[in-house]
Amino acid sequence: MGSVKRLAEQVHCRVNEVLPKLRKTVVSKLALVVGAMIEKQTPNTVELANLLPLGTERQDMREQWLRRLLKNPLLDCATLTEPFARQELLEAGKSGQTILLSMDQTDVGDSMALLMIGLRIGDRALPLAWCAATGAANIGFEQQEKLLELVLSWLPVNAKVMLLADRFYPSSQLFEWLQRHHWQYRLRLKGNLCVDTGVSNESTTDELAHGVTERYLPNVRLFGQNAVMTHIGILHEASHPEPWIIAMDCLPSRSKVLDYSERWGIEPMFSDFKSRGFELEDSKLKLADRLERMVLIMALAMYWCVCVGRVELLNHPTPLEKKAQEQTNTDHWRLKKLYRSLVSLFKRGLRRLMRCLQNDLPLPVFCEVIRN
Repeated sequence: MGSVKRLAEQVHCRVNEVLPKLRKTVVSKLALVVGAMIEKQTPNTVELANLLPLGTERQDMREQWLRRLLKNPLLDCATLTEPFARQELLEAGKSGQTILLSMDQTDVGDSMALLMIGLRIGDRALPLAWCAATGAANIGFEQQEKLLELVLSWLPVNAKVMLLADRFYPSSQLFEWLQRHHWQYRLRLKGNLCVDTGVSNESTTDELAHGVTERYLPNVRLFGQNAVMTHIGILHEASHPEPWIIAMDCLPSRSKVLDYSERWGIEPMFSDFKSRGFELEDSKLKLADRLERMVLIMALAMYWCVCVGRVELLNHPTPLEKKAQEQTNTDHWRLKKLYRSLVSLFKRGLRRLMRCLQNDLPLPVFCEVIRN
């Protein structure tokens, strides 16, 4: 049996188990493309079509088969992501831990943009919800709200949540949404926003940050006429060219500002989608819904690789990782050497899957989930 078919069997079995009402032909076709994506790691529909174990050798028919799948409305991103996202959210929030969500946007080629909400796990994030739009402009609150509402519906009961977002996203509507749903937040602000601190004339966030290394402002009014009440912490470390101006839901302090650094977990995820993994930036897709379904295929492949990578890290640490676990000194040479040599969970899982295929070993189960 070919490697794509072997991968597809695992995907088909698990998706069919957790989504038994989904049309069988859609599940079968999706499983084949996820298998091909793991094998080839490319958004190029011609290359993917070449790998598919179909009953025809004609290239035009293979490409047509894949194009039809990418425009099939039954291939719904939210439906197919939900069971796996719910499981990861449940795991992230166990024992009362705060679930860390990052919202960010990346350009795909010269003509598309992708807005995504990711879940922080370890040193990286996993994709939960996304939407695509034509052009490289920032995707506004209308689309942000749809993604936030979707993730909200998947959260465990009484979950504690913190949203982290870069300076292009905060708006009065976003603040109101977060406050209405009692989410914690750390939102980086642009320097040109109007602020009323209540003790002097209205100023801008840049003026508040000018010449200071730390400043903490509780109960400020943000956005002028469309004002919302929030707290702001400002931190300008010597190694950073610009200060962090962070809006937050709690009284500001240095440690609360530094919470924002957890947002960087979404960057390794984008790297796995793009240059270090699936090469999404090379996509030639021009329609938003087609791109969203291509990202779905990549996301399911990513979930599997990361899940396998976590198990590998837990059960088969390298000798250096074992020795580094014993060190408490963060400046120890073993830890520094480990950080330089670390392989991402995605790459670790991908390599494990490839070894299983090459050596004809049983494949790890595709994404364990808890059924409702």
